[in-house]
Amino acid sequence: MSEHTKNNSPPEPEKPLKDDCCGGGSCCPCVWDAYFEKLDEWKDKVKMLEKERENTNQ
Repeated sequence: MSEHTKNNSPPEPEKPLKDDCCGGGSCCPCVWDAYFEKLDEWKDKVKMLEKERENTNQ
């Protein structure tokens, strides 16, 4: 069982493969831009879930 399943948190976004990015810098949005946006959203969700758990345990 994965860690996110055990603690009921969403799965972390999958990091793009090296070949997913052309490296040219002209793609808008770049696969890395999309990844980092999803990663920020994921971190926010995890923090929110942790705070909810803390409030439930008080």
